[in-house]
Amino acid sequence: MAVLGISAIILVSSSFVACNYFAYADGSKANAYVPSVKRVITETPVDSSQVTFATDLPQVILSETEASIINYGLVDIQTIDSNIVVELKYSTLDNFIGVDVYGDFNKCYLQPDVAEKLRCAQELLRSRFPYYNLIVYDAARPRSIQTIMWDTINVPYYEKSKYLSDPKGGSLHNFGAAVDLSIIDKDGYVLDMGTPYDYFGELAYPREEDRMIYEGKLSYKQLLSRELLREVMEQSGFSGITTEWWHFNSCSRKRAYQQYAIIE
Repeated sequence: MAVLGISAIILVSSSFVACNYFAYADGSKANAYVPSVKRVITETPVDSSQVTFATDLPQVILSETEASIINYGLVDIQTIDSNIVVELKYSTLDNFIGVDVYGDFNKCYLQPDVAEKLRCAQELLRSRFPYYNLIVYDAARPRSIQTIMWDTINVPYYEKSKYLSDPKGGSLHNFGAAVDLSIIDKDGYVLDMGTPYDYFGELAYPREEDRMIYEGKLSYKQLLSRELLREVMEQSGFSGITTEWWHFNSCSRKRAYQQYAIIE
């Protein structure tokens, strides 16, 4: 008696179309296209040795910093808006402590609601100037990183605390509820804000801008660039501080303690 071969059943899409949801300003989403699926029967036996399983695919290795941040429920801003540029200054030597505290980690993670605010700021900016994008210099910062930065600065406590929060109390960066950023154009040029990022001096203080203009230390063009950054951030729910043009908080520290956990 002849032995019949076992037919393999394979599901094949009749036509493949990428499925995208389109978000509107009111938060609604357009319906995604759902491809039809039909069942195809073939008499050709499946050679299991040729099947690739998920375990055979390359594994993404996360840094210790990134794994820790993800465990706290934070999201990568570039998965929400890939046009936002990320250049973590503390993942380079180009920062005020002159130390790379992040190594290969160079991503902007934020609390989900904070990330949504930043996406809105990006959209506001692009609606006014389509050739501009936000560029992030620092976002979620584990308290362990804050401690390294704190211990690296060899100045009196009073001076140190003017520019960096004591890790014992925590910074809004440690909650993923603050972001440091500027504006970059389509050709990769960062707008002139009058000082570099992390410049420690009155020229970087928003509260001293009128005096800096009067004394000729800050130009009107530089001031307009700062005001543009403040406008899109504040209209999206952030608030600036008086001593750093680049720093924006999503909420108060009290509210952060109520809503989030410090990233250790």
